Amino acid sequence: MVFPLGDDNRDRTSFPVVNVILIVANVAVFLLLQGFGTNDSFTLAFSAVPAEILSGRDVVTEDRQVQVQGVNGPEVYVIPGLKPTPIPVFLTLLTSIFMHGGLAHIAGNMWFLWIFGDNIEQDLGRGRYLVFYLICGILASLAHVFLSASGPSAQIPSLGASGAISSVMGAYLLLHPKRRVTVLVVRMVMDVPGYVAVGLWFLFQIISGLGVLGGMQSGVAYGAHIGDFLAGLALAKPFMLGRPPGIGSRESYGKVRWGRDGTNREE
Repeated sequence: MVFPLGDDNRDRTSFPVVNVILIVANVAVFLLLQGFGTNDSFTLAFSAVPAEILSGRDVVTEDRQVQVQGVNGPEVYVIPGLKPTPIPVFLTLLTSIFMHGGLAHIAGNMWFLWIFGDNIEQDLGRGRYLVFYLICGILASLAHVFLSASGPSAQIPSLGASGAISSVMGAYLLLHPKRRVTVLVVRMVMDVPGYVAVGLWFLFQIISGLGVLGGMQSGVAYGAHIGDFLAGLALAKPFMLGRPPGIGSRESYGKVRWGRDGTNREE
């Protein structure tokens, strides 16, 4: 797995206000409203549930007990049911993209958004970037709805910013394919072009999603991630219409060559 550590932002001319606000909003919801992911009543009320979106009606279910075989014998777990939604159910397509299932979930999402989102904000402009992000997030929720439209999956809630961030990465691949990204590969830190960093991430989504494209057996909607990545690729250029020429195509570092003394030199 390739883990990004940062990218070359020397050509950035403005502070990514919208990107920071989105990160703060996600963190605030997770800490204050979801109680670090422990407030099931809030989370299960404002998540997007396929059965609710397709029927237009709120679905409330009872908690249920599940018995599994543990190391020391049978263990019983309580799976919380769906809670009453105090807003029109269609609005959960939006509210769900600001919630997360746990600390690792939000930490990973916000880290990727911090690294890749600022470039797209500069490319599109603040207003357009906000609209792009929200539209892609809603598309991600809808993708989960239609991929889980029948059977038990229809009552599995969807939450998280992963879909919107997948679209951001799709836009990044299109607009910044050669931008230098610093990544951690196994135990090595190296610089690679954007198309390598993002391309390997996309390949991981495809491999991971091969057996779960129709549902949520793994707990991660890889099929939706793939769809939203492609949506980001498709929407990036239309959102660039009317922007000053050259934005989204400038790369600040030029070619990198290794000198005889072992240091990298830029041209």
